[in-house]
Amino acid sequence: MKTLHQIALLTTLATAALAQGTQPSQDNPMSTWLRDAYTRNRTNIARTAEKMPEEFYDMRPGAQQEVRSFGQQVGHVANFNFLWCSQAKGEKNPNTANLEKLGTKAEFIKALNDAFAYCDGVYTALTDAAGAQVIDITQESGRQTRNLRMGLLTLNFAHNNEIYGSMVVYLRMKNLVPPASEPRTPPANK
Repeated sequence: MKTLHQIALLTTLATAALAQGTQPSQDNPMSTWLRDAYTRNRTNIARTAEKMPEEFYDMRPGAQQEVRSFGQQVGHVANFNFLWCSQAKGEKNPNTANLEKLGTKAEFIKALNDAFAYCDGVYTALTDAAGAQVIDITQESGRQTRNLRMGLLTLNFAHNNEIYGSMVVYLRMKNLVPPASEPRTPPANK
């Protein structure tokens, strides 16, 4: 049943992409859409991390300590990109640290870029056929689950998108325009 829900989600996402004018390849429409969506989102997150001044990396939107600071949000994205992409690759997670506990903007950005570089290969190599493969996943608790490779990578993209949405709040609190909201330069007329 879980697999049917994942297929329905992927079909819905692919249909929405086509409605928005995205042109995935004819051979691999779902994996092409997911790769492009991941790449756009990854770029926005990296640009957001760069855009936030270092003195605000400790900032939280409110006084609650259970709410992640901006830097912790960056580390959180890096942690989960390493985790889910290593599972999609069938490899041991190369990250053994809690990247939410880093101290400087440079450390957070390096961790984020390393995590994205690790994931880039997974998304680049993804095809619809490879994405439809059911893979075994070991949770941190040791519990075994199964998932479609593309389902896991869609989860990674969706999680990145959710965290980007949270990071936008931090930028707006400091009157900074998020990357996805920056004015677009019209293409030059030829």
